[in-house]
Amino acid sequence: MAFKRLLAVLTAAISLGAVQGVAVEKRATCSNGKTVSASSCCAWFNVLSDIQENLFNGGQCGAEAHESIRLVFHDSIAISPAMEAAGQFGGGGADGSIMIFDEIETNFHPNIGLDEIVRLQKPFVQKHGVTPGDFIAFAGAVALSNCPGAPQMNFFTGRAPATQAAPDGLVPEPFHTVDQIIDRVGDAGEFDELELVWMLSAHSIAAANDVDPTTQGLPFDSTPGIFDSQFFVETQLAGTGFPASANNQGEVTSPLAGEMRLQSDFLIARDARTACEWQSFVNNQSKLVSDFQFIFLALTQLGQDPTVMTDCSDVIPISKPAPANTPGFSFFPAGKTMADVEQACAETPFPTLSTLPGPQTSVARIQPPPGA
Repeated sequence: MAFKRLLAVLTAAISLGAVQGVAVEKRATCSNGKTVSASSCCAWFNVLSDIQENLFNGGQCGAEAHESIRLVFHDSIAISPAMEAAGQFGGGGADGSIMIFDEIETNFHPNIGLDEIVRLQKPFVQKHGVTPGDFIAFAGAVALSNCPGAPQMNFFTGRAPATQAAPDGLVPEPFHTVDQIIDRVGDAGEFDELELVWMLSAHSIAAANDVDPTTQGLPFDSTPGIFDSQFFVETQLAGTGFPASANNQGEVTSPLAGEMRLQSDFLIARDARTACEWQSFVNNQSKLVSDFQFIFLALTQLGQDPTVMTDCSDVIPISKPAPANTPGFSFFPAGKTMADVEQACAETPFPTLSTLPGPQTSVARIQPPPGA
């Protein structure tokens, strides 16, 4: 796993120290007085101000932020070394092809709905003269910084514009089997089944978008505005009617009103290869933050050479802490207890959690971006 070893060394030496309060060496001072690792990073402060105000509505963790994070994954994972080895074009990974060739890639089935956020982001790319691949990674990192509880995000520049569209069929879908999804991420970046679970932490701040119009905006957990481990609790609650209620879009009935559950999340939470890693995030915010920080950076460097990229992580805002009144990072929703958990990890007991007081209420729908 040469890519992962290389990324681990680079991350340890340059980026992950930011989480522990270790300052990255600064070599340039921008006109705003901020110090960064390279003078080329200074221009990104202008991009930051622009998108915080005009894309993320003053720095909110709303639909635009959620979709910007989703866009990172769908652009990045579209790479296949196996196809390249067979003499076919296997996509460029985190190269911005989904924006450059949006009329092609946003029509792929797993990318349905992403045309909206691509349409919103394109003017910023043109205005600031940055590459689409760099912008997608930057917007995703900034979006995460707007969501309370998220890790301190890293951002590297240096992605050349894509020269052709990624092939169809490289983005996993909710109705795919666990085997299919594990194989796909393994091909894309030598990611293993545990790192697949780390990727799915993004569903803590996610909602349904356009695949099924009747479920538009339904969040995947009850705290979609907070990057927390609640998603890993609620996917393990007993639902109703799986697999009979799973439709051909890969959706499963959730036990919580107003919430949507993906078939793939349901199955990965219960698969013997992934169940214990899934459960390990319950009530473990520090592990959630650390693992997601690593996997997000890895995704944004798929198809790139990390050793020739520029570390501009200093431009990314300090992530917002989780709200002081959050009732712990994991809890049972009102009316739910340990008796509702379908535990699949045989190695460790499920953590002891409290139950929110009061009657069950419906999870609020996430409003789509303007014009969606």
